[in-house]
Amino acid sequence: MKRARLIYNPSSGREEMRRRLPDILQRLDMGGIEASCHATTGEGDATAAAADAVERGYDLIIAAGGDGTLYEVVNGMAGKDHLPPLGVFPLGTTNDFARGLGIPRNWEDYCDLVIRQQTRPIDVGKANERYFINIAGGGTLTELTYDVPSRLKTMIGQLAYYIKGIEKMINLSPQELILKAEGQEAIHDEFMIFLITNTNSVGGFEKLAPGARIDDGELDVIAVKKCNLAEFVRIVSLAQRGEHLNDKKVVYFRTKSMEVTSPGKVLLNLDGELGGELPVNFSVMPQHLRVFA
Repeated sequence: MKRARLIYNPSSGREEMRRRLPDILQRLDMGGIEASCHATTGEGDATAAAADAVERGYDLIIAAGGDGTLYEVVNGMAGKDHLPPLGVFPLGTTNDFARGLGIPRNWEDYCDLVIRQQTRPIDVGKANERYFINIAGGGTLTELTYDVPSRLKTMIGQLAYYIKGIEKMINLSPQELILKAEGQEAIHDEFMIFLITNTNSVGGFEKLAPGARIDDGELDVIAVKKCNLAEFVRIVSLAQRGEHLNDKKVVYFRTKSMEVTSPGKVLLNLDGELGGELPVNFSVMPQHLRVFA
């Protein structure tokens, strides 16, 4: 019998986990996995719970919640040695990481996948001393995810981001950035937004980084240069079709490591959560974690 630690956010997905928990535990138990639970109580709690689960030698860890819960669990695990595999029940508003890996939303299907012990290795991004598995970024619009109240996200889901996004776009302003990637000449310009992606799915966009692979040992970098609102809307519409990377306002490249600095204050977004501010050194940890997928 394998031992699992299930770390869940009780408020995610319109509190779906509260209703499904008995069924999930029963199905895992029937498949030979004995799971104990930890319900998160606030910011940082999932990180502490994941670190504790690694130290206590659990055979696997399962994160149930949105991208924020997953981000915290990964940060509790990634710096440890001898990592157990990670399971992901996607219950949040966007679930970018789960979408990028094709993780099923149906809880029964995902339980069966975990029971079969079907895993794949994934890269983990590092930003100074923090970790991310899907996206890092900076700029006005990246502040959306931590500006939208969690209760509003629970009530109206993706619409909450659209409402806040309209408000942000009216006040779009560029920020001076210096992007210095390994083996490349530094880029010093004004940018509306920069994104460092580990998968092709970002903020609900399936084709934002169409060439990104979660296990290729590289990070895909996308940055939008200074532009007016009409130009920015045009780029967003191109991004929905995956046709934006050749636009003259878009900078795109791949790298294993890079430094991003700014003379001003620029907040950093890591997997949808506030990750401090610039300057930041980014790097990739190739195939550092195994995920049930």
